[in-house]
Amino acid sequence: MTADIVVINQERVFVMNAERIKELQIIAQDLRITGLKMVQYAHSGHIGGAFSLSEIMAVLYFEKMNIRTDDPKWEDRDRLVLSKGHATVALYPTLATRGFFPVEDLRTFRNIDGNLSGHAEMKYVPGVDMSTGSLGQGLSTAVGMALGAKQLGKNFTTYAIVGDGELAEGQIWEACMYAGAHGLDNLIVIVDYNKVQLDGTVKEILDTGNLEDKFSSFGFHVISIDGHNVEEISGAIDEAKATKGKPAVIIANTIKGKGISFMEGKSQWHGKTPNEEEFKAAFEELYQRKKELEG
Repeated sequence: MTADIVVINQERVFVMNAERIKELQIIAQDLRITGLKMVQYAHSGHIGGAFSLSEIMAVLYFEKMNIRTDDPKWEDRDRLVLSKGHATVALYPTLATRGFFPVEDLRTFRNIDGNLSGHAEMKYVPGVDMSTGSLGQGLSTAVGMALGAKQLGKNFTTYAIVGDGELAEGQIWEACMYAGAHGLDNLIVIVDYNKVQLDGTVKEILDTGNLEDKFSSFGFHVISIDGHNVEEISGAIDEAKATKGKPAVIIANTIKGKGISFMEGKSQWHGKTPNEEEFKAAFEELYQRKKELEG
């Protein structure tokens, strides 16, 4: 299903069926709940930058991506490279809920005897298209996948999710320069623009400036959206896929730790594990929001 793009007064308006919007919002909330349970099992995990991705992951894996859970290595599948590879608290619950492996396996997250490592691992986890963790490198591999598809005459789309703090890595811009110069219109980059990283705000640590202008100068079609609005995410992906002759970037304005009030926008929740009282409070907020969505 796609979202229609309607132009009103030169502004893009994304239109999606109300029932489907609700379904995707509930899926996103379930991904947060499942991710928090996973962190609780492991007593470890990156919550903040995972919860800013929940709606994006819901739309990609449950609405847009052409994938087969019974054939994770299907040659013509769409690919997703989680360049911010520490956000497995978003990725693994998504893959499990989608059906790539049993949800029960999430209990083994970061277990020395399990396959679900703290950073994305393609060798052992079905549905993971690239092992990532060293920031800046994932986008280059996504560019390679998109280029390879062109050379092989394949029609799949390659998605790359990058963090805004990750944009400080020089390799990101080398990859962007290559993608723009080669007109990789089968590449869609999604920037998780939550504006907070490990040690503080992006602006404080290394101000990225105007991202729209930066990506445009590298030859990208630029789309800026509310990264928690499933209708806008869906419409932006449709617009990006319809763009010809150049790669597209979706700058998704998000909130780090989205959905848990005492975590939202705070750098200390980049990788901190909640204590017992904090887990209880967090689950109460997440389940209350899910109840409101279902109501």
